[in-house]
Amino acid sequence: MTGGVRPAPSAIVESRVLNLSSLAPVAAPRAPRAAPAPGGSRLAVRALRLTAFRNYPRLRLGLDGRPVVLTGPNGAGKTNLLEAVSYLGAGRGLRAARLAEVDRRVDGVPAGPWAVAAALDGPEGPFRVGTGRDPAGHTARRVVRLDGRPVPGPAALAGRVPVLWLTPSQDGLFLDRPGARRRYLDKLVAALDPAHATRISDYERALRERARLLRDGGADPAWLAALERTMAETGVAIAAARRQAAADFSRAARAGIGPFPAARIDVEGDVEAWLAEGPALAAEERLEAGLRAARGRDAELGGAALGPHRSDMVAARPDRAIAAAQLSTGEQKMLLLSLVLGVARLQAAARGFAPLLLLDEVAAHLDGAHRAALYEEIRALGAQAWMTGTDPGLFAPLAGAVRMLRVGAGEVRDGT
Repeated sequence: MTGGVRPAPSAIVESRVLNLSSLAPVAAPRAPRAAPAPGGSRLAVRALRLTAFRNYPRLRLGLDGRPVVLTGPNGAGKTNLLEAVSYLGAGRGLRAARLAEVDRRVDGVPAGPWAVAAALDGPEGPFRVGTGRDPAGHTARRVVRLDGRPVPGPAALAGRVPVLWLTPSQDGLFLDRPGARRRYLDKLVAALDPAHATRISDYERALRERARLLRDGGADPAWLAALERTMAETGVAIAAARRQAAADFSRAARAGIGPFPAARIDVEGDVEAWLAEGPALAAEERLEAGLRAARGRDAELGGAALGPHRSDMVAARPDRAIAAAQLSTGEQKMLLLSLVLGVARLQAAARGFAPLLLLDEVAAHLDGAHRAALYEEIRALGAQAWMTGTDPGLFAPLAGAVRMLRVGAGEVRDGT
């Protein structure tokens, strides 16, 4: 069946255009649930539908709540499936791609708009999520529905579907630009504090509007002052959440996750430094005054030279007194994985359920002891982890505890 999905009880072709407002769970074989997260609740995808998404014209998967292992050759579409799941949460997705780039293309021509819909089990019972590029043709707008009802935007998903991921593209995170580390930190913070995603959205909206007014000239000073006040209030709240989360991440890492190295996380930036020196109200006043004084400079340069959008996440391995950027590539990967698992632990303890974990080609870079520790941590968390790899043998210890799916040339079927 060219370009489709081989019919099977667990993966059958969806023969019509996906309606985001309606998603019925797909029948699938029942299997024993994974170990419950602390608090007895779980978050898991039970059905997944894709339309015009990357290399999938249409796909319908029925799942059973267990972790999912996707195996197959490179380029088959394993990471595309992880990306689809990432859109069930807040943010810009696993690849941070422009929305129009996600559309399936046929002979170079977009066949979109793309859509992803899922039925999930959650702490409060079953629910449905639908999202995709605006079918009205707005290429930069993503529409979102919860249980068939429209919500303002992706930030509304932060509380319902926290998602954490680790991909090969993040291998150089500690050597990348500060913006990449900052965005990754915010993803981790939002897993513990869903309101963080909304604060980021509000701050960035005010930042863009202020930059536009300064660029165009002749703006009403009162309107500029209102935007700067919003930036000061939300910006300090963002910085405070980052500082608290970084301290929590570091404590979780010190508790130890098998043989994985512990990470110490800090946040560097003007606003974070002000919060370390005094109360939040004083930091708000300093940021507001700094923005007001910098209007002329910001009008020339664009954006704003001051604020939490300039901060950076820094990491170190305290047991060796060495910064993460100075570690070997392999050690950096393990440090990142330790960080992700630590955040998942924190959420399971604080919110009663673990986030969805998307781990792309992670097992291939671990030795047997570290793979065993990873699998045990996933089991202990009760997390629905989605793992990919080209070698099914790496996942042999998980036989019976996960849903094994084989991906090849846009086809998905059971087994190895």
